[in-house]
Amino acid sequence: MGSANPSTLRALLRWYLDAGVDETIAAAPVNRFAPVAAPGAPSRLDARDARAPEAPRQAPARQARPPAAPMLQADQPVRHAVALAGEATTLDAVRSALEHFDGCPLKRTATHLVFGRGNPRARLVCIGEAPGAEEDRQGLPFVGPSGRLLDRILASIGVGEGDVFISNTVFWRPPGNRPPTSAETAACMPFLQRMLELIDPEVLVCLGGPAAQALLGRSDSIGKLRGRWFSYQTPGLARPVAATATFHPAYLLRTPQQKRFAWRDFLGVQAKLVGAGAGAASVPSPAQPAET
Repeated sequence: MGSANPSTLRALLRWYLDAGVDETIAAAPVNRFAPVAAPGAPSRLDARDARAPEAPRQAPARQARPPAAPMLQADQPVRHAVALAGEATTLDAVRSALEHFDGCPLKRTATHLVFGRGNPRARLVCIGEAPGAEEDRQGLPFVGPSGRLLDRILASIGVGEGDVFISNTVFWRPPGNRPPTSAETAACMPFLQRMLELIDPEVLVCLGGPAAQALLGRSDSIGKLRGRWFSYQTPGLARPVAATATFHPAYLLRTPQQKRFAWRDFLGVQAKLVGAGAGAASVPSPAQPAET
């Protein structure tokens, strides 16, 4: 391996990336500061075997369990997030607060903060679950294949880049594209709520079950939530926001037969936007579904 030239190494790294091997995080932590025995030095096991047998040791007295301090500290990242997000008066301030927030472990393994893209005054907001590899590289949400599909679907109902704001329930990519944990989602939720309060949209679309469950507070599957309308409300919103859920575009890429149901869902979004005051002339006919 030492004689490999840079071109061979680059080709090998590209092969790893194409195969999905894009993380160098081991399954278990390694203590790099632990002392290492010198070559030839007897190990602890050897030294113990060389000694005379010892008398059986008395079991240490059971100590009283300390107060449940970790349980009390578990919500500190959320409380810190609430305080930081509450001080933000613009989307740029929310982004800056996230850049200084260390309460979400995903930040330590991600390449970039993935905040959002689109119009900060949009009437429509779409929220997914978490950034993927391409989003992590570019620092923008929904820029990979699923993002291109979402853009085509939105264009089919007359919604362009200037008409929508797109983000996720967490702002950093989970290692290996695993689902974010409930703690990671909870740590990011105050910033997402503040984002929605500042945008003040008329329609909110949850992309996928995890996003719907996090924002709508429901445990139903996406199959039962999609196509229905709910009311999203926070203390900072002047009025409730009409919210719905549909399949995540990544799921549609894997399961093309579900696209017809997602198309119906977005026709409902189109109708809701029209009913909320969008000019009918600016919305195309629903007879032409997205080219997906």
